[in-house]
Amino acid sequence: MAGVDHNTPPPAAISGMAPLKHTLFAVLWGATILGNIGSFMRDVASAWLVTDLSSNPAAVAMMQTAATLPVFLLAIPAGVLSDILDRRRFLIIIQVLLACVSFTLLMMAKTNTLTVEYLIALTFLGGVGTALMGPTWQAIVPELVPKAELKTAVGLTSLGINIARALGPAVGGLLLAAFGAAAAYGADVLSYVFVIAALLWWKRPKKVDDGLSEQFFGAFRAGVRFARASRDLHVVLLRAAVFFIFASSVWALLPLVARRMLGGSAGFYGILLGAVGVGAILGAVILPMLRRRLNTDGLVLAAAAVAAIVMAALSFAPPQWAAVLLLLLLGVGWIVALTTFNGVAQSILPNWVRGRGLAIYLMVFNGAMAAGSLGWGLLAQEIGVPATLLAGAAGLLVAGLVLHRMRLPQGEANLDPSNHWPEPLLDAPVEHDRGPVMVQIEYRIRVQDRPAFLQALQAVAEERRRDGAYAWGIAEHTGDPERVQEWFLVESWAEHLRQHQRVSQADADLQGEAQRFHIGPDKPVVHHFLALDIRQAKPGPTT
Repeated sequence: MAGVDHNTPPPAAISGMAPLKHTLFAVLWGATILGNIGSFMRDVASAWLVTDLSSNPAAVAMMQTAATLPVFLLAIPAGVLSDILDRRRFLIIIQVLLACVSFTLLMMAKTNTLTVEYLIALTFLGGVGTALMGPTWQAIVPELVPKAELKTAVGLTSLGINIARALGPAVGGLLLAAFGAAAAYGADVLSYVFVIAALLWWKRPKKVDDGLSEQFFGAFRAGVRFARASRDLHVVLLRAAVFFIFASSVWALLPLVARRMLGGSAGFYGILLGAVGVGAILGAVILPMLRRRLNTDGLVLAAAAVAAIVMAALSFAPPQWAAVLLLLLLGVGWIVALTTFNGVAQSILPNWVRGRGLAIYLMVFNGAMAAGSLGWGLLAQEIGVPATLLAGAAGLLVAGLVLHRMRLPQGEANLDPSNHWPEPLLDAPVEHDRGPVMVQIEYRIRVQDRPAFLQALQAVAEERRRDGAYAWGIAEHTGDPERVQEWFLVESWAEHLRQHQRVSQADADLQGEAQRFHIGPDKPVVHHFLALDIRQAKPGPTT
């Protein structure tokens, strides 16, 4: 992007606020804070209103499910759209749609026509907007700052969300108590004006069309193939899913904790949520110090322990002032967990699939929150809110200890495109939609080196699948045991050309590790085969 110096400074030169020196990042960061403040106002108003309309714990918990379920259902399609559409225009359209949802809530609140069913339905529609927006907002961050500042920018993005979390619920609760729900919804509608204005101001460079632009279904399949083949992503998703399933209990039941167990008002509920945001800000401030003392696995375990302690303490209905302090502590643990998981996910995803990969992460996150919230709400109906909080705390702590042995990836690999593959030799131009394509790489490997070669090739096989192959295999020549052939299938010629662009520096290193076993004066021989349609065969002459 123009205006950003992509030279990598030494790590010591990068401060926690360094990304804010880039005007575009600073403007969009500030706009998102205002937008999220409005969203938190809307959420606190809706969450409190549903307790006025129904005392059923399942109905209250359903609000959390309605907000998060769309992200679970639509995250991957949203990630695909994020990777193939103009991200700026896509975000503007989504902001307009979300503004319409909040305006509908405003008008229904003014006319006293809101019901539990309408609240859940409109919350679900707001969740649809969030599902479409989430991967795209995260995917644009690498466009706004140099690579060396990416992790810092991700941390600032989380900090901005939690600044909004600190201010939005508190202000929303006060507006709700003083002027009613319509005032909170009106403030949310106004916040979208600032976000849309910032996006209109951003003049995003147009992507040069090289003829290899992905279509929706092809991009969807490529994203799924990457996710299936990436073991690092599997670890992040499993660890995150288990953490948030158990941690969701406190979020699903917090309105009931504030109202029933602590005897609080709407304003007090807003203060509780604001305390979470303040705690998150404090957590973001101390996070660099924590990182010097703990690795990523240690940070996640510490966050689980903190959240479990808070949930257990809330189950005993502490005084309101103590509850505020506990939620402050919860905010610290929450930001540590969110930033750690998100940072690791960002660091292991190459740019070509970043939107789709983050979408899958968000799908797991919100799916865990949605399923967990519904489950904890149903459990609270049977055993009560305090016992449910204790069960969630115990489960979170035990799961954190058990999964601590499953180490999170470090995310230090160089994922920049290597562009080391030579262009395929063509006898004639090939239509991009023609396929499938079989690629064969013929090696000469000493028999005694074959076990080590095959071990190195395991990592290459995973890399081929991440980059676009839907089938892979290895074979030996029956008459010459030193001739070993690697093969893989790609669905079209265009997809194979994209594969050339997707291979990262880290992937090139993996291929080099396998190719070092190759003997002979020349490099391994590469062949490309295009499928023929037997149905196009002309009948031969008859006798």
